[in-house]
Amino acid sequence: MCAFLLFSGILGKSQNSSFKSHKKGDLYIAWGWNVDAFSKSNISFKGADYNFKLYKVTAHDRPTTPINYANYLKIDKITVPQTNFRIGYFIKNNVAVTMGVDHMKYVMDQNQTVKMNGTISRDGAFKGNYNGTQVVTTDFLTFEHTDGLNYINVEAEKYFNWYHSKTGTFLITGFAGAGAGVLLPKTNVQLLNYERNDRFHLSGFGLGLKGGIEFKFFQHFAIRFENKYGYINMPDIVLHKKGLEGKAKQSFFFAQFNGMIGANFNLRKKKKG
Repeated sequence: MCAFLLFSGILGKSQNSSFKSHKKGDLYIAWGWNVDAFSKSNISFKGADYNFKLYKVTAHDRPTTPINYANYLKIDKITVPQTNFRIGYFIKNNVAVTMGVDHMKYVMDQNQTVKMNGTISRDGAFKGNYNGTQVVTTDFLTFEHTDGLNYINVEAEKYFNWYHSKTGTFLITGFAGAGAGVLLPKTNVQLLNYERNDRFHLSGFGLGLKGGIEFKFFQHFAIRFENKYGYINMPDIVLHKKGLEGKAKQSFFFAQFNGMIGANFNLRKKKKG
């Protein structure tokens, strides 16, 4: 991130410093898609008849395939893939405050062997005390935030002029940002034959840093690519259907690559000459 900012500053100085690619009063709306990676995570589970912890659990994302019009742009399926939505307002030239939703998907790797510590008192094949390794089979546990790992966040963004054509119809800008938000996942868990949760629940918070590049055309249309890195902490994950006791907690780091398309408008009234 530091190298990105230094590079942005050097390139920015090579351009006309009076030129502003994003002016005060501009509003932008962007929509796109993401791929994600997650660090290992310790996950604690506590319910009426179980209290255990899994250590260094691995997980992956779940991009929608195949990549085609029906899966990604058809109106009734547009929110199904791993998506991003962001709206931003420029409070001054090249500085914006934004709000958005990063709709990621988190899927625990199945059949992995992890360290497990705790007890299960529910009758069945998994009843007992644990202090060793355990294979996470589907009849024991499936654990997903697939509808999804919804990171609702507010960010500040700073833009850097890299290149603009003489007419201003084609622009290349770099940007960096930081933000924080809340997690509103719809967690799908199958644990010990309990009926799963199927509702959204405010489960925790997140922090993020990002950097990227934007290509802007005719002052109003843009394509942008960004890398985002962050931390998620969810101490209140709902596991079962309403009325059944059962919560989980976990925290992990994430990396996200986003590709987005957007539009830009200026909301300030032009001064009359």
